[in-house]
Amino acid sequence: MSMMTDELPSILLVEDDEIDRMVVKRAFAKNNITNPLLIARDGEEAYEHLKGINGNAKYENMPKIMLLDINMPRMNGLELLSAIRDDEELKTISVFMLTTSKDDQDRLAAYKKNVAGYIIKPVSFDKLVEAIGVLNSYWNLSVLPD
Repeated sequence: MSMMTDELPSILLVEDDEIDRMVVKRAFAKNNITNPLLIARDGEEAYEHLKGINGNAKYENMPKIMLLDINMPRMNGLELLSAIRDDEELKTISVFMLTTSKDDQDRLAAYKKNVAGYIIKPVSFDKLVEAIGVLNSYWNLSVLPD
């Protein structure tokens, strides 16, 4: 692993849909994003790895950025977002919500919890590639806290 890759913040994708996970990975590849991509299948799994609880190893390269689906079983995106914002150790993670929901209530709830962005899952792959490209520019320009 090169020095560059070690310095790139890892990105955590929390998404229960396998096809959506594959599509996001492909969009990362298309944008040549080399940040380490961590994947959790729901909010509970993500939280357990972020905290290193319930027999789940804590992420070694703690994510600075999270792409978070709203509609998931066990612990949904808004519930995970609340848990992160209430946690001293985790609250600085930049969270981008990914959702098929056009529900204004969800959007409002997410913004009240200080999300960095809210992306309605686009129908086309090209649009997702474009959205991920914009995000990549954003997080490369942003100075993220250590």
